[in-house]
Amino acid sequence: MRTSGEAALVGVAGAALAGAAGSLLGLAAPAAIVGALNGVVSGHRRVYDWRQPAGLVAFGLDSTWALATTAAAVVSHAVGALRGEPGFTPALSERQNRHVYASGMTIRRGFAITYGNSVNGAGDTTHARRAKLVTDHEDVHVWQARWLGPLYPVLYGGWMVGGALAGVFVWLTRRKRSGGERATLGKTIESCAYYLNPLEWWAYSRDDHWPPSGKVAGLGPTKPIVRSFASGRNR
Repeated sequence: MRTSGEAALVGVAGAALAGAAGSLLGLAAPAAIVGALNGVVSGHRRVYDWRQPAGLVAFGLDSTWALATTAAAVVSHAVGALRGEPGFTPALSERQNRHVYASGMTIRRGFAITYGNSVNGAGDTTHARRAKLVTDHEDVHVWQARWLGPLYPVLYGGWMVGGALAGVFVWLTRRKRSGGERATLGKTIESCAYYLNPLEWWAYSRDDHWPPSGKVAGLGPTKPIVRSFASGRNR
């Protein structure tokens, strides 16, 4: 199937599915627009793997239940393009059910961030570690966003807010007990709000990278929550 043909077909299908889902909330038109844009961009880039069940499920969820996070992905495409040279990476995107950018719409230097089906800030993926970050960590977030749909940003954001408050409490408590700082306030907040987020614990575990070096030692679990993808590949 030629790229232009796939873009058109996936765009129409995405609009139809998203419009039907959005109509349940009285948002058929904006939902259809998001579904169409995701379909056109994804079809043009040959992102979805139509020969595998995962590809069909990915497209179905992106166009319905996970439409809110798909909208965030569409925004990331636009922002990355406006910033210039987002670094779209076909090798990690084509038929992989995700969009991968070397830069794109990032927040923190050196950290990748995923919006729906769009991975941004992957960096130089010719290096094995950066490629593995995409396939074994960020892709977990892509699927978390699909399965959890509109709950994903609520759960992730809610944990960050609560974790930040908990981080302040932990820092003050530890400082009082030890008679001095054991870790900076910023590091403690980052550990509680980001690293200890169950969604991150899951992704870091899959990436065989738990506990991460940035987490304050002694805070939270010391063992991964699930087996890493690497352990399965090496069996």
